[in-house]
Amino acid sequence: MKALVLTGKEKMEIQNVATPEVKPNEVLVNTAYAGICGTDRALYAGLPGSANAVPPIILGHENSGIVAAIGSDVTNVKVGDRVTVDPNIYCGQCKYCRTDRPELCDNLSAVGVTRDGGLAESFTAPSSVVYPIPDSVSLKSAATTEPISCAVHGIKLLDLTPYQKALVIGDGFMGQLFVQLLQAKGVHQVDFAGIVDEKLAFNKEHFGVTNTYNTKRDSIPADYDVVIEAVGLPQTQEQAVEATRKGAQVLMFGVGKPDQTFSMNTYEVYQKQLKIQGAFINPYAFEDAIALLASGQLDVESLISHEVSLEQVEDVLTGKVEHVSKAVVKVSD
Repeated sequence: MKALVLTGKEKMEIQNVATPEVKPNEVLVNTAYAGICGTDRALYAGLPGSANAVPPIILGHENSGIVAAIGSDVTNVKVGDRVTVDPNIYCGQCKYCRTDRPELCDNLSAVGVTRDGGLAESFTAPSSVVYPIPDSVSLKSAATTEPISCAVHGIKLLDLTPYQKALVIGDGFMGQLFVQLLQAKGVHQVDFAGIVDEKLAFNKEHFGVTNTYNTKRDSIPADYDVVIEAVGLPQTQEQAVEATRKGAQVLMFGVGKPDQTFSMNTYEVYQKQLKIQGAFINPYAFEDAIALLASGQLDVESLISHEVSLEQVEDVLTGKVEHVSKAVVKVSD
């Protein structure tokens, strides 16, 4: 089968590799679409994602496809099912798994990170992380289930009520997902900050954003009960804390570099009684993510800016393909 293999730091090759064998508890999926995200850029550059990717490895942790074969112990899906796959696999035995914090698993493994993923014609995954999708959800949309589930996890970590004013900083794909999720949770005012005027205007027109700020030229008032930072840069992390009113919550969702830091006024954290929360991956959030897609509460296809081939993936990762909001790889029909 054809696969795009990460062979080293900033090195990828199209190779013909053997179709993986299916273990008794596994499912073989013929990949339809695979998403590309910031984690893939980090792995390509030799940085860690949810875990370290050791070449040679096939990336692709955001996937949809058709079940091609199942192991002898599999009962939750059958051949021919349309599915999406949660990449994260927990050990179930470490202290974090045994205290209801599986996302912090000491032995985390992941499809497309520590084991071969969806940037290939086929891949395998344990049946426990394979989810059927309803006919109303396209395979293209289903390839975004993983990033949606990560955003859902972040939302679950917040205490949200309708009276709040919320601000999302970051006009990439994840920021635009958060705008829609906050609306779906009933937050009465959602504002949006970024650097691309067209994206800010699109979200105001289509997703009910009240106010927008271009962070290159506009100041953001310290007036928000909830601030979600979806960029991962020190300047936007500092902006997120500075945009709070008393009693606010800040979700630091954007992924910075491993050695990155930002500064904040610690007296302000004390005086405002701020809650600053991180969010790591997506523990058991796939059912909610699929339900949001099936119900129509999330529109993801309007946010997908590029559909590319396996041969074009490296150009997306290196930035040769410009103005990418969200790219998905069409692996097969």
